[in-house]
Amino acid sequence: MLGGAGILMAASPAQAAEVSYATECVPPPISGLPAVQGTTKVELSAPAEAKVGDEIEVVWKTVAAASKNPDVLDLGADTVKPTGTVTLGGSASGELKLEGPRQNPPIPKNSPMVLPDMKGTLKLETAGEITLTPGAYNINVSKPISTDTKCAPKEEVEAGATIKVTEGGGSTTGGTTSGGSDSGGTDAGGTSSGGADTGGTTSGGTDSGGTTAGGSDGGADTGGASSGGSTGGGGGETDFPGKEVSVAYACKTPIGDKNATSPVRISAKKSGGDYDLTVKFSKSVMDSPIDIPAGQVKPSMDVKLGGADKGTVKVEGPVNKEVIKTGAPIEIPDLTGTYKPGASGKSTLSPGVLTVMAAGTTTTCTPPAGVAVSLELDTSAQPGGASGGSGSGGAADSGGAAASGGGTDSGGGLAATGAEDDGALRALGLVAGTAILLGGAVFTFTPWRRLRGTR
Repeated sequence: MLGGAGILMAASPAQAAEVSYATECVPPPISGLPAVQGTTKVELSAPAEAKVGDEIEVVWKTVAAASKNPDVLDLGADTVKPTGTVTLGGSASGELKLEGPRQNPPIPKNSPMVLPDMKGTLKLETAGEITLTPGAYNINVSKPISTDTKCAPKEEVEAGATIKVTEGGGSTTGGTTSGGSDSGGTDAGGTSSGGADTGGTTSGGTDSGGTTAGGSDGGADTGGASSGGSTGGGGGETDFPGKEVSVAYACKTPIGDKNATSPVRISAKKSGGDYDLTVKFSKSVMDSPIDIPAGQVKPSMDVKLGGADKGTVKVEGPVNKEVIKTGAPIEIPDLTGTYKPGASGKSTLSPGVLTVMAAGTTTTCTPPAGVAVSLELDTSAQPGGASGGSGSGGAADSGGAAASGGGTDSGGGLAATGAEDDGALRALGLVAGTAILLGGAVFTFTPWRRLRGTR
């Protein structure tokens, strides 16, 4: 666009001047980080001379952004896109919008932001001297979720360039811009440079996790009062509802190690010698702090086997089919899979390692060693069954239970977090989800505002 005949290659060479000004950068609301006070250094380039009717190119080079990438996530290559505004003065008025490409090297956390140059074109409509003054700018990060950090001057800014426009007259309407209209993005995922936001608020869940007793496995559950599971599998029964147990998870998230507690129930339906499993999280909701695109959240769990049998059974839920709107509840669907017994006798099933994939990020939550049993079954060994594995909650053991994907869209939501009660797995819509959300991954276990932002 800029290569057309209308772009002036001025007789006088293009000028470039560096301007510094105090700036406040407001991180995305989802991050919960405070506003950052810093100094922006900008070098504006424009032709020193031009004439009425010409279209000229203005280039904004960010020598130094006012805020760093906070100590939350490393930003990948080509995930950062800046847009900015230049104020016109002198013989022109108005604003010129500029846009940069989504092009950057990898930016480690707690390091300076590296922004590509922004450009815009200005049509000159009146003679005289026009001043160009850098102003507000926005930094959009596309992954793990799309977030914006908005930066604005906190003091009067000096002009960064002056253009002498000759030949012509008429009224000034300011320049027109071909700069960008991309102030954000719909990419799933990412934390924005510079800090933070007020984040979403949780409506929370109040499930207590159950107070059941019984079952052959008396392992104490550190996350609640449940000490056992229900028994089934004998006789002609086919449906075996499990007991709800409260599980204290230790989670590794994109924003560090977190703890969360959530009530979980494992139920089974006999199908020949196998069992179709369904894992439910007690119904509880939180308000999503951002719009989460469809197909971005995928939960799974390795159900732990004990008693006569050993190993794990993988159960999975479907991805979210629709966009989760800001302020709408986030729910986790039922997790389903098939358990093929590897031993005969009384076999127990307990909540195991929970994994949530969200917008390219992973959150892994491990239950305590003494997690309570949710269900006990009278099993008969089947060829290729699960017995003999490590039962560590990792991948299925040799001949391990095959997972059947799917699941239903109904089911319990992730319980809201809080050290104060057993409410706990707080779905952040993503976390990052990534930020980090649930990230950008899907779980946030402490409010974002408690995270330390680096300035």
